[in-house]
Amino acid sequence: MADRGAGPVRMYALLAWTWLRAAAQFPVSMVLLALATAVVSGLDAVAIVVLFSRAPRIAGFTAPEVLFLYGTSALSFAISDIGLGTTEQLGERVRLGTLDAVLVRPVSPLIQIATEQFSPRRLGKLVPAVTVLALALPRLDGPWTPGRVAMVPLMVASGTAIFAGLWVLTAAVQFVVVDGHGAAKSLTYGGAFLTQYPMTMFARDFVRGVTFVVPLAFVNWQPALYVLDRPDPLGLPAAARFASPAVGAALCAAAAVAWRAGIRHYRSTGS
Repeated sequence: MADRGAGPVRMYALLAWTWLRAAAQFPVSMVLLALATAVVSGLDAVAIVVLFSRAPRIAGFTAPEVLFLYGTSALSFAISDIGLGTTEQLGERVRLGTLDAVLVRPVSPLIQIATEQFSPRRLGKLVPAVTVLALALPRLDGPWTPGRVAMVPLMVASGTAIFAGLWVLTAAVQFVVVDGHGAAKSLTYGGAFLTQYPMTMFARDFVRGVTFVVPLAFVNWQPALYVLDRPDPLGLPAAARFASPAVGAALCAAAAVAWRAGIRHYRSTGS
């Protein structure tokens, strides 16, 4: 029986390791799946390279700058997806009644759902993100001041927190809107794709929406403006460049409240 006193991180690691050991029984399949995931995940970067083969700039940004946006967005999303991506299946569990079995176990339901079917193939998503980011960083213009250097890991951590909050929030919504899986994907996967490109590509009202309503602009766009020494198209104060950690913390707090409310008001199917 699981130890009730085990910390969430320790329990998450234990369950994930159990699934990894199961996957390791088939090493060839495990490696091929991870490679396939890496290749598929890297197609977005290939698309960016193809675009730059036709134009020297995209929305006023050079190839290294756009690849920097891609790398930070893809890395943040990959880490959050590895950790919490399977929470998107909550609606299906509610519909089929299998969530009841999760709730009676002495382990956090969120940890159980997040680690279910944990596979090394998830780690393949990190490969293109890390590779592109490593190639783009040395090619950015401007001096690497201590502030710019520190901002890169900070924006990745903050972006991961924002995506993690979105995973849990969209999962919590499925306690009520059982068939909300498609809408959830539009915020998570759609948000990941959106943040790979400069916000100057999009209409000003749309940028306002992903800044003040769904704060995707704080995944990497606002901190990237500081790293790249670019003006904000919305004219926000300079402090907005440094707001990503606070936004990530606020979104995670809101997600925690929504998740607890969903669990508290969930009614068993009786199955």
